[in-house]
Amino acid sequence: MTVFGMASAVAGFIKVRYLIDKAMIDNIVFRAHYRVTSAILFLSCIIVTANNLIGDPIQCINDRGVPGHVINTYCWITYTFTLPHEQGKIVGTEVAHPGLGNENQEKTYHSYYQWVPFVLFFQGVVFYVPHWLWKNWEEGKIRMISGGLRGALVGEKAEREQRQNRLVQYLIETMHQHNTYAFGYFLCEALNFINVIVNIVLTDKFLGGAFMSYGTDVVRFSNMNQENRTDPMVAVFPRVTKCTFHKFGPSGSIQKHDALCVLALNILNEKIYIFLWFWFIILAILSGLAIVYSAAVILLPSTRETILKRRFRFGAPNAVDTIIRKTQVGDFLLLHLLGQNMNLLVFGEILDEFVRRMNFGSNSNLPSAPSTLEMSPIYPEIEKYGKETET
Repeated sequence: MTVFGMASAVAGFIKVRYLIDKAMIDNIVFRAHYRVTSAILFLSCIIVTANNLIGDPIQCINDRGVPGHVINTYCWITYTFTLPHEQGKIVGTEVAHPGLGNENQEKTYHSYYQWVPFVLFFQGVVFYVPHWLWKNWEEGKIRMISGGLRGALVGEKAEREQRQNRLVQYLIETMHQHNTYAFGYFLCEALNFINVIVNIVLTDKFLGGAFMSYGTDVVRFSNMNQENRTDPMVAVFPRVTKCTFHKFGPSGSIQKHDALCVLALNILNEKIYIFLWFWFIILAILSGLAIVYSAAVILLPSTRETILKRRFRFGAPNAVDTIIRKTQVGDFLLLHLLGQNMNLLVFGEILDEFVRRMNFGSNSNLPSAPSTLEMSPIYPEIEKYGKETET
């Protein structure tokens, strides 16, 4: 299958899953981990395994003492090497290729190219794990209690008001019971931050300690004069390497066969990892800011007040003060997630009714709020999408 065909299949899968009306159970930084980053890593895995882009990933030339297909297979499944002291020399006069020369010196061995697709796939799975944990912890609560109220204003006013009343009643009767729910969310958010930091460190180990400074070296290289610069991408991902093959000769003596190997795959690897370097740095910064934001929500009532006034445009001072004083962190997180799934007008009406009932008690004529599982059959939308899973 071609790269275009495989990428189209992935794109079709994403389109089907994400264009359906879904309840959002996290923030944009959280989604950048399991949607964007996982997609980037899986797509990179597809690219480096698609031979139609570059042909054979390795091609070796030797003195014809070993058949070509044998030396190619041997050098791929073992390792190749370069000579770091030969880096930076003039190609064509001092060396034949960067990093090649007399072997009587220190060698740098390269065998990572065998593992690149497996590592990329594993990283894609790892970036999805915190979302999978949170989705199972959340158990579709937001989807069920906001059914029929998400998105634009639709349906009859009386029907919408009935759904709003039932949602508010549920919020009143379950107040102070959502702290465990909030703990799961903040834990998975912290796992996202830890995950990206660990991936940076492990990628650096995987590439022999070259990843940490890889991006800055490439930027510095691009700003240097053409005559004086040495491409750091060639040092980390050499296009031409050496390989040594030993075999017995006709008399039983050991013969040594040197080969020059062209690693066409590295022209893709170097581009993938320079992109991942910048993306991981950006993602780590955004994840750190998300942790700070969550800490402020937990510790600072003024932050929760600002969110209600500016994010959800709920500006009645007494009502905002009531919500801040009488709700706990778990209650506020539930309100926050509901707010990002609803029209601001609908959410404002729900908050008004929520405040009224906290201040004056529930209307005795209203039905008692069901559990989240019991609320599912009430809304037609839930019956339609009830078996779908959050992504």
